[in-house]
Amino acid sequence: MQPVLNVEDVKCVEVALTREGVSVSELMHRAGYAAAQEVLELGDVDNVVVLVGLGNNGGDGWVAAEVLHERGVNVTVASPIEPDALSGDLARQVAQSALRAGVSTLVGPARDELEELLATADVVLDCMLGTGFHGEVRPPFDIWIECVNASPARVVAVDVPSGLSAQTGHSGSACVVADLTVTMLALKPGLLADDGRDVCGAIVVAPLAEQTERLVVEADPVAWRTDLADYLGALPERTAAVDKFSRGSVLVVGGSRRYPGAAVMAARAAARMGAGYVTLATPVSAAPVAQAHLLEIPVVPLAEDADGTIASEAREVVLKLARRVSAVLVGPGLRVSGGTCAVVSALLAADVPLVIDADGLNCLARLTNGALPDFPEITRRNAPLVLTPHRGELGRLVGRPTNPPASLVEQLDAARQIVWADGGSELVVVTKGTATGCVSVEQAVLPKPGPAALATAGSGDVLAGMTASALAQRAGADVDLTLLSAYVCEIHAYAGSLAAERVGSRAVMATDVIDVIGMASDAVEEHVTYPEPPAGE
Repeated sequence: MQPVLNVEDVKCVEVALTREGVSVSELMHRAGYAAAQEVLELGDVDNVVVLVGLGNNGGDGWVAAEVLHERGVNVTVASPIEPDALSGDLARQVAQSALRAGVSTLVGPARDELEELLATADVVLDCMLGTGFHGEVRPPFDIWIECVNASPARVVAVDVPSGLSAQTGHSGSACVVADLTVTMLALKPGLLADDGRDVCGAIVVAPLAEQTERLVVEADPVAWRTDLADYLGALPERTAAVDKFSRGSVLVVGGSRRYPGAAVMAARAAARMGAGYVTLATPVSAAPVAQAHLLEIPVVPLAEDADGTIASEAREVVLKLARRVSAVLVGPGLRVSGGTCAVVSALLAADVPLVIDADGLNCLARLTNGALPDFPEITRRNAPLVLTPHRGELGRLVGRPTNPPASLVEQLDAARQIVWADGGSELVVVTKGTATGCVSVEQAVLPKPGPAALATAGSGDVLAGMTASALAQRAGADVDLTLLSAYVCEIHAYAGSLAAERVGSRAVMATDVIDVIGMASDAVEEHVTYPEPPAGE
C-alpha cells in the first residue's frame, strides 16, 4: 500500500529528513532531478519550457531546467521576476546556478510572448504553485495557466498541478491540466479526489531519500492507497466442493411502494457477486414488482404502513429471516419512517454481519438525532458492520446535514468520528465520493476509484449488495474487514469501466454495472492472484 499524507505532515517529513542529514538544498536538487528524469522518459523531448513561481516549487523547476540543459535539451525558463530578485535564498541560488550553466530565461513575458514560446515546446514543466497553494490563482499565473492548457505540449506538474489544492483536491479559478504529476515524498489526498482526478494525469511519487519511507509511516498517514496485491488475504478460497448455501446467503431488506427498484438492484448485485442464495424482503405493495424482476431470488412480502414503507410489526419476520443467512443488507429504497427505523434498530441488535446503506443510514441518523458518534453503543456489536454513506448521508450521521464533507480529507475525518467513538474492530465506514475511503479504527484505505460512469442512480445500491455478498462468502473467516470492503470497491470500479466500454461512458445505468460484476470480479481476482511482474522482467 502507498501512504497518503496531509500537506502539513509532508512538511513534518521534510523537517525530519533535515534532522537526519538530508538538507533542504539536497531535497530541492533531488526533486528537480526527479522531475527532469520524468520529462526525459517521456521520449521525443527536444524543447522544454519550465514555468517557475516564486517559492521552493519554482526552485525545483530551476534545478530541473539545469539538469535538462546538461542532457542536451533546449530549455527556456519563464519567470515572473528577475531570478536575482527572488526572496528565498535557496530558490535564488539554484536559479543563479541554472543561469550560469547557460539556461535561457524569459522574464515577465506578455501573453503573446508566452503563447509563442509554448507553441514550440514538446513538454511544459509546471513549477508555478506548490503544495502550499489554496484559494484563487493570482496574476500572472492565472494567465500562464490558461496558456499552458491551450498549448499542445505535454504537461508535467511538479508536486501538484498549479491551481489545485494538494490537501482538498479543489481547484481555483485556473488550474493546470497535467498529463503527469511528479509528487514529492508521498501522495497527497487532493491528488486523488475531486478536481485532482481530472487534472493530475498519471501520478509518480519521488521519495527523494532512503529514509523517506520510514519517516512517512512515522508521520501517521491519513490513508493508504491500495495495490491489487494487498487484497490477496481478502479472496475467498477457490474450491469446487460447494453448494448454494456454502457460497453464502444474503438477505436484502429494502424497497418501498415508491422506490421498489433500489432493493431489486441490490439483490441482483448480491447474486452477481457470487452469493449462493439471496432473499429480498420488501413491503407487500412492492413485492409484485420485485418478483417480476427477480426470477432466481425469493421475495418475501412484509407488512407495510399506509405510505408503503415497512411496518414496525415486520421486525420479527425480518429477524427470523436474518438468523438464517450469512449477511444482511438493509436500506436501499427503504425510506425513513417509524417502522423502517424499528427494523434497522432490530437488525443492529442481531448477531449477523450487516451492511447499512441509503435510507438505512438515514434511519440511523434519525435514531441518533444526527449525532451517531455520540451513541457508540448503537454500532458496537460482535458481528461485522459496514456503513456505506455518500457525502450527504455521512454529513447527516455526524451532525452536518447542511454542510456535509466536501473533500476526501473531510470524508475521512467524519468517518473517523464514527469508528473511533465505536472503538471496535467490527465496524468499517465506506465513505463514498469522487474517491472512496474504507475507514476502520485501525486504518483508512483508498481503493482505486472507478470511472465517472458510476455517478448514476442505483450505483450505490449495487455496491451495497456486492458488499453484503462478499461478507456472506467470508462469514466466519479471519479476514480484514477494511480490505474486504476496499476489494469490493475495486470490483465495483472495474465493473463500471466494463459497463462504460459496452454502452458508452454517459449511458451507463446501474443495471449495466450489475450485468458485468461477474466478469469484473474474475478479472480483479486474477490480477490479485497473478500480479503483473515488474517492468523488465
